[in-house]
Amino acid sequence: MIMLGLFLVLLLLGVPLAFSLMFSGLAFFVLSDTLPVVVAVQRMVASSQSFPLLAVPFFILAGHIMNASGITSRLISFANLLVCWISGGLAHVTIVLSALMGGVSGSAIADAAMQARILGKPMEDSGLPRGFSAAIITVSALITACIPPSIGLILYGYMGNVSIGKLFIAGLVPGAVLTIALMLCVRWVAASKALGDTGNQSAPALGEVLRAAGKCKWALLFPVLLIVTIRWGIFTPSEAGAFAVVYAVAVGMLGYRELTVRQLWAALNESVRDIGMIMLIVLAAGIVGYVIAFQQFPQELAQGVSALTQSPVLVLFICLVLLLAIGTLMEGTITVLLLTPILVPVIQSVGIDPVHFGILLVLVVTFGGTTPPVGIAMYTVCNIMDCSIQSFIRQVWPFYLTVLMVLVVLALVPDIVLFLPNHFYATP
Repeated sequence: MIMLGLFLVLLLLGVPLAFSLMFSGLAFFVLSDTLPVVVAVQRMVASSQSFPLLAVPFFILAGHIMNASGITSRLISFANLLVCWISGGLAHVTIVLSALMGGVSGSAIADAAMQARILGKPMEDSGLPRGFSAAIITVSALITACIPPSIGLILYGYMGNVSIGKLFIAGLVPGAVLTIALMLCVRWVAASKALGDTGNQSAPALGEVLRAAGKCKWALLFPVLLIVTIRWGIFTPSEAGAFAVVYAVAVGMLGYRELTVRQLWAALNESVRDIGMIMLIVLAAGIVGYVIAFQQFPQELAQGVSALTQSPVLVLFICLVLLLAIGTLMEGTITVLLLTPILVPVIQSVGIDPVHFGILLVLVVTFGGTTPPVGIAMYTVCNIMDCSIQSFIRQVWPFYLTVLMVLVVLALVPDIVLFLPNHFYATP
């Protein structure tokens, strides 16, 4: 309780997240009579000694290089051709682009920020209200959370000892379902309020679609190559991350010939900042995670939930409600790092597949980043687009309800999530 109280106080005082975690974890060791402080240092070092964790910096670097290589502009053109003729116009483009960008950025916040800078003004110019544009850009970034190579899925697999390859494959169908659901919601809202383009343009011809796909084929091939190479044992997830970096440089310099040495250097600098932030959080979370395990909190929670109910569905929804509440108050990365080792034993004790739970967990905590009061993606997009939070909240409710409906369906019908990994990883 002292550790939790100190953590909350430090957050309220504006101390950076990693240091809030570190100081609150160290406080437990300082006040403990049984554990020396040196154990905390050892746990920090041990947290970094993981081969699968190497995938995180590699994929972050690959994402920055791909954004500088001309892939993003081609994906925008492709998405615009596919869906700009539907009622809602550019709002559909941002949804499809999030699905296409999942295999490039790996980060919902990075995807939302990029789209706010590129599509925010054109969406307003097409007749879409600023709050509506900011809302759909923010919420559609959720799709990135489950499309490989999602950073959240990598961290969940690392913390929960779950196959990252299975998680990557499992995220494809939920990502597609979320994409379709949000597009239907946008079409309904846009048509009912006569927002933006009314869809008078004709659908593109097959030849146009094929030509546009050919221009961004290297980006579209990226997630396919990741899944194939990981599934058939050609690469481990970490090796796939290194391959992604080489692939991004080759596409940018040799394929599209748009990546310069200066842009590559800028991408490296941006990646170092992002990687440093995430790894510092991982190290600090290692201390807190050890304290949680030492206090046997996961076992006590599992016993408490088991005493309350043995129904897998009820246990799953209890965990999801807990994650949703915490996700609205805490950054998604730290939520995954802290709660995965606590909740995975709980769901496994009642027979829930950890791959199924992992997709739901990452979606729910990422969803928290789009909501008040601590929605990082929400504040990022609103700041870039100069949109008031009040205007954002007035427009975002249909999209929130759509996401929650999709989450309920995915929770109640696990085969939607598990069909592909069970098929690809079926034992002969």
